[in-house]
Amino acid sequence: MESLAILVPLKAFDVGKSRLRQGGVIAVADLSRALALGVLLAARPRPVYVVCESSDVASFAIECGAQAIETRISGLNEATTHAYRQLSGEYRQLVIAHGDIRDPRGLGAFDPLEGVTVITDAHGTGTNVLALTTGMDFTFRFGRDSAQAHRREARRLGIECHVDYESPWRFDVDEPRDLAG
Repeated sequence: MESLAILVPLKAFDVGKSRLRQGGVIAVADLSRALALGVLLAARPRPVYVVCESSDVASFAIECGAQAIETRISGLNEATTHAYRQLSGEYRQLVIAHGDIRDPRGLGAFDPLEGVTVITDAHGTGTNVLALTTGMDFTFRFGRDSAQAHRREARRLGIECHVDYESPWRFDVDEPRDLAG
């Protein structure tokens, strides 16, 4: 069994990032693609997988050297669960990194501790990166207050949980003001 892979869940570039679109940001699809490219390249040399619903995103992932897990399952938590289960037989740990991290440098060298590691967003409430041992009955809780929800899930499973509020990966791009950093 390989030690670690990185999973990047991606929405179709032409539909994601609604807050940016509503905030008047132009060329959101291009921005989303550029951010995702940065994450995929930063994840090297680790094995990198993209879970997505879009054949265009799957093609993009393959062009970037990642492997695509294309699914008809919609919803971030459900698609992530599907990919987590699929990859659990091949890897000891999985790092789930969102495709909108502003500066993903060093992601491919990340060596998380055993158990669960939550890297929060800049507000300390969301989860930008989640590392966990595979093969668990882990319920993903991305969305509002996901950092706390992931800590509760680790506690439910009796697994040690590490939280990092200061990682450079805490900065993601969800709203127009996030582009200023």
